[in-house]
Amino acid sequence: MQYLAQNIKYLRLRKRLSQSKLSFKTGIGASSISAYEKKRSTPKLETLLKFTNFFNRGLDELILTDISTQDREKLQDTKGDKLRILPIVVDQQNEEMITLVPVKAAAGYLNGYSDTEFISELPNFKMPFAELSENKSYRAFQIEGESMLPIPSGAYIICEYVQDWELIRNGSYNVLVSSDEGVVYKRIQKDIENNQFVLHSDNTEYASFEISLNQVLEVWKALGYVCFELPSA
Repeated sequence: MQYLAQNIKYLRLRKRLSQSKLSFKTGIGASSISAYEKKRSTPKLETLLKFTNFFNRGLDELILTDISTQDREKLQDTKGDKLRILPIVVDQQNEEMITLVPVKAAAGYLNGYSDTEFISELPNFKMPFAELSENKSYRAFQIEGESMLPIPSGAYIICEYVQDWELIRNGSYNVLVSSDEGVVYKRIQKDIENNQFVLHSDNTEYASFEISLNQVLEVWKALGYVCFELPSA
């Protein structure tokens, strides 16, 4: 239990939760959480598993590892100074095409996002809009679900590639590609200090959640969307 107390406190504060709010979310008493953080008490295995499930950390990691130090050592390159591979497709005039990632290809995209052959096999097209610059890279992602209503499930989000994540505006709409969450369309709140993004849905029925920058593979700034669902009369 060498690092348990400091890890619980660190992970709680990283999620910006008070002891009472963590108690509400986990079902562990607030007074017990306080006692664990101050090393006045040791949780039973059942309680430890509640912590591991909520914080998405392994039991050994929670007990035996200084997670705050581990996270600092694994800080993501947010400015994009290191090489990020972004395969593109060009037409016969050597002009870049826009790649479409439909819902049915989203799972494969996690493995093939940096594979030129995979990207070339996806639908690729051009859009003759003045808002799209010739000097930038664009991609279209089809979304599913109702977390971002009024944009409906099945809509296509037209996006611009973001190399420097520190330029992302808080509250802006982006498509994130991550190893854990897949392809998601959300509003982003940056928390670079804690090496994470906080993702928000426009549909209040969906809770916000944090995602480690180490899990993020790509970020695409949303510019607009196309859908084939007309408003009802």
